[in-house]
Amino acid sequence: MNPPPNITDPLVLFMPSGKRGRFPRGTPILDAARSLGVYVESVCGGRATCGRCQIEVQQGNFAKHKIVSSLEHISPKGAKEERYERVRGLPEGRRLSCSATVEGDLVVDVPQDTVINAQVVRKAATDRVIERNAAVQLCYVEVDEPDMHKPLGDLDRLKAMLEKDWGWKDLLIAPHLIPQVQSILRKGNWGVTAAIHRDMDTSRPFIIGLFPGLKNEAYGIACDIGSTTIAMHLVSLLSGRIAASSGTSNPQIRFGEDLMSRVSYVMMNPDGREAMTKAVREAVNTLIGKVCAEGDVNREDIFDCVFVANPIMHHLFLGIDPTELGQAPFALAVSGSLQYWAHEVDIAVNRGARLYMLPCIAGHVGADAAGATLSEGPYRQDKMMLLVDVGTNAEIVLGNSTRVVAASSPTGPAFEGAEISSGQRAAPGAIERVRIDPETLEPKFRVIGVDKWSDEEGFEAAAAATGVTGICGSAIIEVVAEMYLTGIISEDGVVDGALAERSPRIIQNGRTFSYLLRDGEPRITVTQNDVRAIQLAKAALYAGVKLLMEKQGIDHVDIIRFAGAFGSFIDPKYAMVLGLIPDCDLSEVKAVGNAAGTGALMALLNRNHRREIETEVARIEKIETALEPNFQQLFVNAMALPNKVDPFPKLTEQVKLPLRKAATETGEPGDGAPRRRSREERAARRRG
Repeated sequence: MNPPPNITDPLVLFMPSGKRGRFPRGTPILDAARSLGVYVESVCGGRATCGRCQIEVQQGNFAKHKIVSSLEHISPKGAKEERYERVRGLPEGRRLSCSATVEGDLVVDVPQDTVINAQVVRKAATDRVIERNAAVQLCYVEVDEPDMHKPLGDLDRLKAMLEKDWGWKDLLIAPHLIPQVQSILRKGNWGVTAAIHRDMDTSRPFIIGLFPGLKNEAYGIACDIGSTTIAMHLVSLLSGRIAASSGTSNPQIRFGEDLMSRVSYVMMNPDGREAMTKAVREAVNTLIGKVCAEGDVNREDIFDCVFVANPIMHHLFLGIDPTELGQAPFALAVSGSLQYWAHEVDIAVNRGARLYMLPCIAGHVGADAAGATLSEGPYRQDKMMLLVDVGTNAEIVLGNSTRVVAASSPTGPAFEGAEISSGQRAAPGAIERVRIDPETLEPKFRVIGVDKWSDEEGFEAAAAATGVTGICGSAIIEVVAEMYLTGIISEDGVVDGALAERSPRIIQNGRTFSYLLRDGEPRITVTQNDVRAIQLAKAALYAGVKLLMEKQGIDHVDIIRFAGAFGSFIDPKYAMVLGLIPDCDLSEVKAVGNAAGTGALMALLNRNHRREIETEVARIEKIETALEPNFQQLFVNAMALPNKVDPFPKLTEQVKLPLRKAATETGEPGDGAPRRRSREERAARRRG
């Protein structure tokens, strides 16, 4: 055991972690950091050759921490550090923590961008600081040459030096490396770099890669396999630098647009599972090639992979039959986190690379929801947070540090443009924003790829390249909400045919009426059926949220976070007007982008985050909406805009909502409220 610190020893504070401790003068700063659990990278084992352990000393009187930090409190540069600076160069103010020692009270900053000879970051997935503690570590050692008097094998001497210099005990080695050990040692003149993987502290470490000489970089990928899109980040495991980020369409779409249709394909085709597994793995490998080309990285330098996915994508990627997820009780083949050799699932990276899959929360709340939960951390705060990923199957997490509950709700594909007469996925030419004048009922809109609104001069010329092709999910929400705010539809979602006398935008369509959004080619209208499809989708989501609120015993939420690509484009105000989400201070409603991918990134860069989400997923209470008797009534209430019974006081502070009134379906004689409620109830029973 180490002796207890002397209160007269210098106090060292490491930032941004905030960890502190007292150390005797002459202690290498790298040793001080590691004794406190502060992650500072080093490959060369303190030889001052890799340059990975750079730190900065902050100067001044830090009254809050009761520390006066000065450059005089760190040792001068020694011969090894001067040699490194002369040969490789050190940024101004940087020191090598393996050579610099503690000589007085210090505030030490561990730069999160420490990169040696690195190219510029081209794309960033997140601007948050993720403390690094990767499962893969590079360790340089100089191995004793063979000695006839000490007949110890080359591999055994390598292991002995890794234990002596780095403290690695009981090392295993990937079988494919054993035949290569002798040639690698001799090629490196007995100096080699070992890539060592250890996920859990209780697991035995593995030598997964071996390289002659000093190897100064290792990479990992964080990947989110969605039903529509696959997103990937290529990351330096040593610095946390994101070398490249990219995405691609999930080729499984050709087997079915939504998840259940893909399950049906598996059930109806003997080779269906194999075909979809092959398709998604090929897409992942193609995407790896893309990010490697963009980041100027050799895919052989990828040693760790972290994946998240919804349950059906999770199963298909791993080669598991998803049939049981297509029917009650929606049983997962496996719900816990998983570890593989990457090559076992045909991922074309380094032969020794490992693969980690985050745990699934429930049958339809997958590893992607776990990743988003890790990213946003409702369990890390006192306020009540609602985290929702809006998609074909909405995943909902609600909670705080006391309790977290989760559920899924079958919203269907309406928000992605399916089931909408002029709907389409977000692409250049799609309408993405809509506003309607309350007096004239005239619309204006913006399309993806064009900066001007449709009523601005030069719009038609600017839109000529893409055309105006349809309406995507964010605009579908906005146009229905605007139709409600301007009185075109009632709170029950009925298009008011009487307005046809006031505006040519209200057009008769059989027994119902529609709203003409664009009178051109193509002609884009919002029909009564379109409004109904959105009502059904938003009611399913809101009912799921409300059910979780009831389980928590609350009548409001404090924070709302939209996850996923679609959530990034939703205007919170219109989502609330529509009744997609419950009432909340609009300043506390934010889109967080691909939170699932950020969670995967966190698990890639810090193995402690893997243990964190594994623990939290085990604590999350899973609610199955199909088994809840109150879900049907909540669904019926949520069909109204914004809701039949729930007040929206925070929203009404910023938006003037129409007065609630009884509505009849103008233009549909005899189709009054009783019939409409019956149809809603039938829809609720189908979804339940």
